[in-house]
Amino acid sequence: MTRLFGTNGIREVVGKTFTPAFVTRVASAIATVAPADRPVVLGWDGRTTSLDFARMVGATLAVGGHHVLEVGLLPTPAIQYNVPRLAAGFGVIVTASHNPPEFNGLKCIADDGLEARREVEERIESAFDASAAPAVPFDRVGQVDRDALGAERYLRGALEQVDRHRIAARKFHVVLDCGNGASVPTSPRLLQRLGCRTVTLNGHVDGTFPGRRSEPTEANVGDLKRLVPAVGADLGVAHDGDADRAVFVQSEGAYVPCETMLALLARDAVERAGGGLVVVPVSTSLAVEEAVRPYGGRVEYTRVGSPAVTRAMQEHGAVFGGEDNGGMIFPAFQLARDGAMTLTATLDLLARRGASLSDLVKDVPKFHLLKETVACPVELRAQVLARVAERLGRGGGRLETLDGVKVYSPKGWMLLRPSGTEPIFRVSAEAKEAADARTLVTDGLRTVREALAELGETS
Repeated sequence: MTRLFGTNGIREVVGKTFTPAFVTRVASAIATVAPADRPVVLGWDGRTTSLDFARMVGATLAVGGHHVLEVGLLPTPAIQYNVPRLAAGFGVIVTASHNPPEFNGLKCIADDGLEARREVEERIESAFDASAAPAVPFDRVGQVDRDALGAERYLRGALEQVDRHRIAARKFHVVLDCGNGASVPTSPRLLQRLGCRTVTLNGHVDGTFPGRRSEPTEANVGDLKRLVPAVGADLGVAHDGDADRAVFVQSEGAYVPCETMLALLARDAVERAGGGLVVVPVSTSLAVEEAVRPYGGRVEYTRVGSPAVTRAMQEHGAVFGGEDNGGMIFPAFQLARDGAMTLTATLDLLARRGASLSDLVKDVPKFHLLKETVACPVELRAQVLARVAERLGRGGGRLETLDGVKVYSPKGWMLLRPSGTEPIFRVSAEAKEAADARTLVTDGLRTVREALAELGETS
């Protein structure tokens, strides 16, 4: 069976795999799987091709007998939030998240607002292989309607989670980098309603991402780091292309590592709940465990990817979850990575503590987490992974194979795993000492490259 879905939906290069014929065929397959008795919510991001592909998806679903509700260009979490609140049976988002501008993609959402389970994706893939489409007579063809309240519905929900007046009383000065992405319709309005004085960077939608690359890594947010101290702001925040993530800059311009923010917000959630479970993927820093343990928190690890994290949170009643890429999940609001909610929760934490972001991150346990990548053809991923596991297994360290291969040593740990969205192998390593982390990540890179060389591939 064709594997269409990666870690977070379908993502392909437009004009190669991601063509009108491909998208309409996928949409026809979705039409056979989505419940026919409830609407399908449809939204999209700001990529140059997203609106056109969304129109194709909507029309195909309507021809398949579905009532489609367009919520328009919104952040992925805003679209997810709207699915259950519009009593929809399914949701489709045209987005490639943080991928470069030549990509686009599709993400499927279940009726509870969570990413569709893998078994649903497999049903879509099976229907795609069979070129299946609903046989709907003319008098049962559906329609496409517009719901214009999606952004407002989402913002009201987020604001209800915090004390707006306490935040407004702090009169925060914030630099917001929308990255020319889907946060443009929501995050500036959110900060305005929270009484913040806001300077906006890359604050218009442009799917070519002219201001910076879509992924808000430290290397990509240099303008934000410079502007925050230049204007005397309290903090800076940057979103990725579909705004399910948020990264932060301190008042002096220092970038806050995502694993530090994850540990900080996890600790706050556990402390406020009087204990509880935090769910994170296997790639996560041990700083989270150290941060939550004194407050009665415990950590459960999952495969990498928000679908695995959110489903585990749902099943076990977690108080918090997230990934070490800026994707935080607040279950009291919704079980989805959410950049705007992360911004809201961070301002709420600062207001409650009467502290600065710089003050709070000083107390987070310190580890050195390094991440590197090696180019790896998709068709070789399984073979490389098998060879990597065999090599590391001979080293005598404790191995875990929940997702990729994670090996522990007295100095720290390293994780080698193929990406679910790109033709690369990801190599992560963590240790208390920076030199040890560098040694581990170097060993991991060498291990992957040797496995590739054995298969006739150089990187």
